[in-house]
Amino acid sequence: MNTHPDQIVSFAPAMETREFSSAAQAVERLTELYESATGFLRGNLLQATRDGVQGQRFRAFYPEVRINVRSHASADSRFSFGHVAIPGEYATTVTRPDLFRAYLEMQIGLLMKNHGIPVQVGNSDTPIPVHFAVGDSAAPLHTEMLDVPLRDAFDVPQLETMNDDIINGLDVHNSDGSKPLAAFTAQRIDYSLARIRHYTDTDAEHFQNFVLFTNYQFYVDGFTEYAQSVLADPASGYTELIAPGNSRLTDPNGSIPNPERTPQMPAYHLKRPDRNGITLVNIGIGPSNAKNATDHIAVLRPRAWLMLGHCAGLRNGQSLGDYVLAHAYLREDHVLDDELPVWVPIPALAEVQVALESAVAEATQIKGFELKRIMRTGTVVSVDNRNWELRATAGPLHRLSQSRAIALDMEAATVAANGFRFRVPYGTLLCVSDKPLQGELKLPGMASQFYRSQVDKHLRIGIRAMESLRDMPLEFLHSRKLRSFDETAFL
Repeated sequence: MNTHPDQIVSFAPAMETREFSSAAQAVERLTELYESATGFLRGNLLQATRDGVQGQRFRAFYPEVRINVRSHASADSRFSFGHVAIPGEYATTVTRPDLFRAYLEMQIGLLMKNHGIPVQVGNSDTPIPVHFAVGDSAAPLHTEMLDVPLRDAFDVPQLETMNDDIINGLDVHNSDGSKPLAAFTAQRIDYSLARIRHYTDTDAEHFQNFVLFTNYQFYVDGFTEYAQSVLADPASGYTELIAPGNSRLTDPNGSIPNPERTPQMPAYHLKRPDRNGITLVNIGIGPSNAKNATDHIAVLRPRAWLMLGHCAGLRNGQSLGDYVLAHAYLREDHVLDDELPVWVPIPALAEVQVALESAVAEATQIKGFELKRIMRTGTVVSVDNRNWELRATAGPLHRLSQSRAIALDMEAATVAANGFRFRVPYGTLLCVSDKPLQGELKLPGMASQFYRSQVDKHLRIGIRAMESLRDMPLEFLHSRKLRSFDETAFL
C-alpha cells in the first residue's frame, strides 16, 4: 500500500459497515461493496489509458465479513464447519460474491445459527489489485498506453495476502489482529480464478461441485458422449455441457466446436441448475499438473473430487482392465513435500470409498466376494519419474513391496493429498493398463485395444459415484477427519 508522497490518492466511494442477521442480506451488501469498488477501478483504468494518470493513484478495497464471538458455548460438534473454536474476532476478505453467493449464504448462515450473533459487512484494508478488478474486460488490452508503470497508479497482487499460509495450518492473523474466518483470502481466490480461466479455457462460473480428474483424452471423448445422452433425457437434471472456449451445448444432437486454442488442462462441465453437476478436467500426465489443477480448483470449494486414471498393476493376480480402489497412498511425487510433509497420513474417506465400490458393483453386476476378481483395494504409489521401470531393481521395488503397494501412477496421490490439504473430499479409482513387473508393457496396439474397451465403463463408474455423493448431505460428506485442531469456520 506504499504511495509516493507527491501522489494524490483517489479512493473508491466510502460505504459504511453494517450489521446483518440475515445471510442473504449480508451477501447482497457484499455484492454492493464489491461492485462499487471494482467499478471504480475499471472506470479509472479506462480513463487513465485515454487521458494519463496525472500524478494520481487509484485504490479500492475488498469487502469483508467479520464476526465477534464472545461466548465459549460449543456449537454442534457433529458438524466440521460453520463455527469457530474459541471466542474472538474473526474476519475474511471476499471476492466475486456473484460467483460464491450460495456458498457465502450457507457459511454466513451457519455462523449466525451456531453462535446466535449477527455479522458485520464492510470494507477491509486489503486493496483490490487492478488485474483482478478488470477480469476479462477490454480495458487491460490498452494498459501499455499508460504514461506510467501500472503499479505506480494502481495496486497489484501482493504475496503477503496471496498465499496458502492459512490452509497450510500456520498461525496466521489478519493485519488488525483478527483471526481468519475462511481458508483463502480474496486475493488468493482471485489469483486462482484467473489461473483456472488460463489453464482450462473455461470460466470458473461453469465449474460444478463434483470434479473428476483424468489424464487421458479418451475420457474426455467418453464424457462428451455421455453428456449428449443425458441431455436428451429431461429427467436426468442436466441442462447443458460447457466445453473449452465456453462453448455451450444444449442440443443432444449438436456438436462441440473445436476451441481456438487447445488449453493445457481442458475442462468440460455437465451442468445442473443447482451447480451439482459434474466437471471433468484432463490434467495431463504428472504430479506437477495434478498439483497445479487442484491448487486452483480448490478455491471453488467443490464438494468432492475423484481421480480416474490408468495405472501399472504391481501384482501377479491383477489383469488388464481390473480396477484399483486406493485405500492408502505412498507419496513419491515430491511436489507437495513442503506444504504437506510425507509423514502426514492421507486417510481413505469412508463415504467416498463406499460410493466408488458400490458404483463398480453396479456397473459390473458383480457383488460381494466375487468383486475381488476385478477390483483390489490397497496402497497406490505415485511417482514423478515416468520411466521408473528402467531402474526398478536398483530403485523402488523394495519400497513398493514394503508398502504393500498394488498399483503405481503419477497423479493419484497428489490429487488425494491436495484434497486432504484443502479439505476437499477425495478418492481414487484407477484401471490397470499395464503390468511392467510381469513384462506386460503399455505398447501402442495393446493400449488402443484396452482404451476402447475399458474407458467408457470406468468413466460411467466415476460418474455414478459422483451422483451417489451428490445425494449425501454436505455435513456427512465433509468428514471431520479433514479438519485440524484450529480450523476456519468457513468450509
